[in-house]
Amino acid sequence: MSSFPRLLAAFLFLFLLSAAARRASAACADEKFSGNRVFAACADLPRLGASVHWTYDAASSSLSVAFLATPPSGGWIAWGLNPTGTGMGGTQALLAAPKSGSGGAYGVQTYNINGYTFGSPGKIAYDTSNLAAEVGAGGRVRMFGTLKLNGTGAEVNQVWQVGPVDGGAITMHATGNDNLNSKGTLNLVTGASAAASGGGSILRKKNTHGVLNAVSWGLLLPMGAIFARYLKTFKSADPAWFYLHVACQLIGYAVGVSGWATGIHLGNLSKGITYSVHRNIGITVFALGTLQIFALFLRPKKDHKYRLYWNIYHHSIGYTIIILGIINIFKGMSILSVDQKWKTAYIIAICILGAIALILEVVTWIIVLKRRKEESKTYNGNGNGHLPLSM
Repeated sequence: MSSFPRLLAAFLFLFLLSAAARRASAACADEKFSGNRVFAACADLPRLGASVHWTYDAASSSLSVAFLATPPSGGWIAWGLNPTGTGMGGTQALLAAPKSGSGGAYGVQTYNINGYTFGSPGKIAYDTSNLAAEVGAGGRVRMFGTLKLNGTGAEVNQVWQVGPVDGGAITMHATGNDNLNSKGTLNLVTGASAAASGGGSILRKKNTHGVLNAVSWGLLLPMGAIFARYLKTFKSADPAWFYLHVACQLIGYAVGVSGWATGIHLGNLSKGITYSVHRNIGITVFALGTLQIFALFLRPKKDHKYRLYWNIYHHSIGYTIIILGIINIFKGMSILSVDQKWKTAYIIAICILGAIALILEVVTWIIVLKRRKEESKTYNGNGNGHLPLSM
């Protein structure tokens, strides 16, 4: 008799656990569809509060599907299969959006996605039929369709997304963690659904790439230029200004190489996705930065006849690197769609450096003019009275 209470407690625990499991899995199963649509299986997806319902006929390789998600008000939803990878590029997608002049009614179109944008609607790799969409309670959009999978197999890569509509045109979805990781695998036979791995890792690599380049080309190199141009005006700062300049440039270049390498790695991970302007500027900045490093080992002495030409080369290339680097940092921020606070923080940092440079420019000219006045007739042409332009 003493074991009976323990058995009863165990039974009650298992009963409650089973009930909790049924409640947890009942979210998608409780959905009711118009037109007497019924699906054999469903899965609540791990991102964006979405769910997918389907009936799969293995013999005919036919997939009838319903995808449900809540877009931004009046926005679009999309779901698709990627036969070549796990990301957005290559996805054969169904997209539901409000039809023009329909009073909010939704229509469905197909998209063969080649990169990070939808492009124009067109034929996809699967024959489709029965495409339809409707708006349910709470603005939740339901999209339906039948796809002929051409013997793809039971396990497929699925991608889903929601986004806004502006002026009747679909626009870029948000770039939060849920949006960037709304992908995974789905077993059409067993119903097993799993989130795709590596999405968070790629996002971290993108953020690392951006931070490394912002710190190197966007902050350290401008600081090194400020040291070289203005501190040498003060006799007490010689030769400290030179070591500060070289330290900033070498550290900035080393960090920049790391940022450049992560960019190359990200490019290899994103076949078919190219940001040509950003990439070309990055390659140019890296190449010019490498030339500047070699220039340090070829620097003539101050009294050498070629020193003037070396100075012109060194300064023009240096300022070109800084300008292109800053431009490319803002292009990278646009590509990553970073929060405005990060753009603002970088703009403030650049403005602070610019203000410091402006103040030092004024101070430098005051010192130079004062020296020229004091040495007006005793000036011997040794460069002490000129605004420093060389190292």
